[in-house]
Amino acid sequence: MNRRKALKRAGLLAGATVLTPSVFSLLQSCQNEPRLDWQPQFFTEKEATTVSDLLDMILPRTETPGALDVKADMFIDKVVAHTYDENGQENIRNQIAEFNSNCVENFGGDFSNLSKEKKVEVLKAAETSSGKFGRGVWGTGVGPQEPIGFYRAFKSMAIWAYTTSEEIGEKVLSYDPIPGGYEPCKPASEVGNKWSLG
Repeated sequence: MNRRKALKRAGLLAGATVLTPSVFSLLQSCQNEPRLDWQPQFFTEKEATTVSDLLDMILPRTETPGALDVKADMFIDKVVAHTYDENGQENIRNQIAEFNSNCVENFGGDFSNLSKEKKVEVLKAAETSSGKFGRGVWGTGVGPQEPIGFYRAFKSMAIWAYTTSEEIGEKVLSYDPIPGGYEPCKPASEVGNKWSLG
C-alpha cells in the first residue's frame, strides 16, 4: 500500500471515530420520525402519516394482524381518492387538520409526533367527546343522529376497511367459501366468530 492510500484510510478512520456519535444519534432520531412506505393517491404525506398512525393505535397488531398489516391506510386513501366528491375530500382534509391542531393545542404536537402514551390520551379524549352512532335497523338510522365528528367516523371507516380485507375475512373471521345449509334459530353461543362475507 502506498503512502497516499495509507493517509487516506487513516483520515477516514479518524473522521469516522469523530462522526460516529453524531451519526449514531442521527440514525436513532430517524427511527422515531413518522414516515410512509407507500405513495398516497389523495392524502398529503402528513395526512397519510396521521391516518396510518391513527389506524395503528385503533387496530394494532396483536395475535392477529393489525390495520397496517392489511394495508387499511392505503385502502382508505383509495376510497377517498376515488369515491368522495370534492366537498367530501375537502371535508376530510379539514377534519384531519383540525384533529392535528387539537393535538398540538392540548397534547403538545401533531398526533404522529406524540409518544404512545400521549396518543392513548388523545384517543381516550376523542372517545369521550365524539358523538355516538344512533340505533339502526338493517343499516338505516332510526331517530335523530347527533354529530359524530372526525374520530368516530374515522374509527368506523377503520373497522370497515379492516374487516373487509381479504386476510382478515379468510384468516380471522369465520369464513366458508361454500356455505352449507340454512340454520334458523341457532343459539349465539354456537355461532362463534362473526362471519366474513365470502
